[in-house]
Amino acid sequence: MHHETEGPWQDTSLPPGARVGDLLTRMTLEEKVAQLFSIWPGSDSEGEDVAPMQHEMAATAEPADLDTLIRHGLGQLTRAFGTAPVEPAAGAAALARTQARIAAANRFGIPALAHEECLTGFATWGATVFPTPLAWGASFDPALVGRAAELIGSTMRSVGVHQGLSPVLDVVRDPRWGRTEESIGEDPYLVATVGTAYVRGLESSGIVATLKHFAGYSASRAGRNHAPVSAGPRELADVLLPPFELAVRDGGARSVMHAYTETDGVPAAADHRLLTSLLRDAWGFGGTVVADYFGIAFLQTAHHVAGSPRDAAALALTAGVDVELPAVHCYGTPLLDAVRSGDVPEELVDRAVTRVLRQKCELGLLDPDWSPVPPALTGPPPAVTGENGPGDGEGSGAAGPAVAPLAAAREAALRPGADPSSGGLDFDTAELRAVSRQLAEESVVLLADDGGVLPLAAGPDARIAVVGPLADDPAAMLGCYTFPAHVGFEHPGLPVGVRVPTLLEAVRAELPGARITHAPGCARPDPEPSGPEAAGLPGTAPEASSLGGVLSQSRQPLPDGLPSAAELLGEGDALLAEATALAAGSDVCVAVVGDRSGLFGRGTSGEGCDVADLRLPGEQGALLDALLATGTPVVLVVLSGRPYALGRYVRPAGRAGGPRAAAVVQAFFPGEEGGPAVAGVLSGRVSPSGRLPVSVPYGPGGQPWTYLAPPLGLRNEASSSDPTPLFPFGHGLSYTSFEWSDGGVTVPPPASGDGATAGAGGNGSGSPGGAPTGAGPAEAPLVLGTDDEATVRLTVRNTGDRPGTEVVQLYLHDPVARTTRPVNRLIGYARVPLGPGEAAEVRFGFHPDLASYTDPDGRRVVEPGDLELRLAASSADIRHPVRLRLRGPERTAGHCRRMVCPAMVHRLGAPGAGPDGTPGAPAPEGTGLPVTPSGRAV
Repeated sequence: MHHETEGPWQDTSLPPGARVGDLLTRMTLEEKVAQLFSIWPGSDSEGEDVAPMQHEMAATAEPADLDTLIRHGLGQLTRAFGTAPVEPAAGAAALARTQARIAAANRFGIPALAHEECLTGFATWGATVFPTPLAWGASFDPALVGRAAELIGSTMRSVGVHQGLSPVLDVVRDPRWGRTEESIGEDPYLVATVGTAYVRGLESSGIVATLKHFAGYSASRAGRNHAPVSAGPRELADVLLPPFELAVRDGGARSVMHAYTETDGVPAAADHRLLTSLLRDAWGFGGTVVADYFGIAFLQTAHHVAGSPRDAAALALTAGVDVELPAVHCYGTPLLDAVRSGDVPEELVDRAVTRVLRQKCELGLLDPDWSPVPPALTGPPPAVTGENGPGDGEGSGAAGPAVAPLAAAREAALRPGADPSSGGLDFDTAELRAVSRQLAEESVVLLADDGGVLPLAAGPDARIAVVGPLADDPAAMLGCYTFPAHVGFEHPGLPVGVRVPTLLEAVRAELPGARITHAPGCARPDPEPSGPEAAGLPGTAPEASSLGGVLSQSRQPLPDGLPSAAELLGEGDALLAEATALAAGSDVCVAVVGDRSGLFGRGTSGEGCDVADLRLPGEQGALLDALLATGTPVVLVVLSGRPYALGRYVRPAGRAGGPRAAAVVQAFFPGEEGGPAVAGVLSGRVSPSGRLPVSVPYGPGGQPWTYLAPPLGLRNEASSSDPTPLFPFGHGLSYTSFEWSDGGVTVPPPASGDGATAGAGGNGSGSPGGAPTGAGPAEAPLVLGTDDEATVRLTVRNTGDRPGTEVVQLYLHDPVARTTRPVNRLIGYARVPLGPGEAAEVRFGFHPDLASYTDPDGRRVVEPGDLELRLAASSADIRHPVRLRLRGPERTAGHCRRMVCPAMVHRLGAPGAGPDGTPGAPAPEGTGLPVTPSGRAV
């Protein structure tokens, strides 16, 4: 095809707006609409769904010849690397050839924008598997998360990918929700700061970050995926929206994905107030809004607010959805017909196309020197062939020549002996693994250590039983958006593509001198039935399913020749007897329990894998009861995608009951380096520093609940149900001890002088109920203007004999407000790594904007009155409260308000040593290290 290459739109000296404006005037309606949809090669192949109702949607889609479809252009290309296994070099070459064909087929030579999933790393075969987002939250380390995102994005960009469908910024409201593992935590400030760091990292690598799921998705009723959202306007404004707002404003995110859910009867994909009035008009967002997969079609098929694909297209485009993903259902012929008939103004098409083309312009896809060859390839992309020559392979007929290179590359990956490391491209480099391991190590949370058994003894006489169905299972480390769990399960016999040591392997490597034995104890956890199926009604049981691939329960032999889950079903008693005998004959038992992640009912955690309560899945609870009854000290290790009720096995001192675990370690799907990370904590090589991003409940019921509760949401005399968690948000222990002192606040002077300073109550210990202790008689609070800034300070010293990291958390308590407010709400935090004897001063810059909230009239206000800032080790362990009184006019806090409480860590050194540890060197004033908003030194 002859390309139109003349005109200002190809002049790179002009601003993007001018170039896009010129191009738009040259395009036909068909060419404009073609920029608003995607194609998904291979999505109609046999196998399980990796998107909701994927095969139903493929079956009802309008048949299309893809080569005819792309002759007007193409907006996006869906998951060239992530739909099926493909060797990295072959995938890059196939994508390059596909892009060349897409560009050659349309009049302007414009390629597609290629997108991929990247929640736990580049979601493709052979790429590093990072910890799941819930583990990011547990690290309380935005800087490290940002570094991981930068590396992930650089890998994707090097092979021709432009957009990443991450991060998930949904705030957990009910941990029964299967996608809890994909979320960062239950606190909006933690989600906002960690998520924004991820966005910055991804965007810095040249990848378009996509915020999802906008908005309210995680507040669905009963924690059910896609269920209606029960959230009022203030919950949306104060809890669910701030992470998106910060990521747009400070993170520079260039794309947003709408949620599947509806709030108050309005689906997000059809919500003009959400997608246009708020996101664009109020927040100033200038990027693209993309549909969650099939989300526009669901307006007709699931929500029933549209009577046809044409009506669905009109609703979504009017609301502000620019691009239909993952394939064309509504934004093709139905939208064209609606525009031609006058039902949809062409101006709405122009609005969306302008946004799409501006993004392509920023990515260099409209430049005259654009090349389909990505940076990772040198020279022309090598040919990718099937068994019968170029273009051969799955889909080469129906899909047409345009996507034949992708089909051929996927076919090649499934041949015996295929290896993702062949071809010279490495998606799992030493640097990627190192950052993955550091993030995994920082995310491991030591919940309890009451028996003195941790760190584990390493001598030759140490007898350690490692028991549990997940102890020798690599799937225990992997979330549902990792490639092995997301796609690899479809391909029995396919290698995982990266090395994922199990916890048993890692413990043996960590403690080579110890005598380590292993038994599974019970069958690996499978999804549990609910509703009529649970009642055993005829015809309700689903077909048997498997996690498949090398992680399969039923199709592949397990490590060390263990039997499959199907064979285990009749051997439960024998397995339990074997495990208890091992535990009884050992010095300590490490019990490994938790989840196996999957999609749409194929796992115990993950998208579409919601649960009715928070009991440990399967027979793992009974196994723990039996292990505890042996009298051998039990170290409970939970590898999961959500918090589980552990009160039956971990009883706080003073509560009646049977034996309890000597120690508890929690890790949230810590990725390919998770086994060595957890083993490092067990051995003491790694000092635990993770903190809970979600509360751990005492019992399995009483959901939903998070720590962000007003007074009547806590334990009180009005109800016999006690929602107090077993372990609160922010909780985590260390192998060393820390002393907190000199807590206080400094405010600026009213007009002149040196400012006022006040000390804080408290003596460094906390109270389990979250109320400050040791505050003494009430002191008059310091006065701060409603638009001034105060400095909150605290000195932390490592008083133990091991290095360790304390996580100082700053909470806000608002005693009186015009709406009910959470008793405690996180507004700042800082990681403080210290060697033995070392100390540091932590300073937080508090602005009253951080105390703003949405009043009954829907305005975000900062109002005068008393506040309490609480320096704490968790949401329930308040160490130093400081009182302030805001004085001045009530203010409206808009989109430009302060949303982050910056932290500074000033190294003080050890007693008698300078900041560099030199004995006798005085610590010079102002030796603080610059830090991120979280307080991590850089």
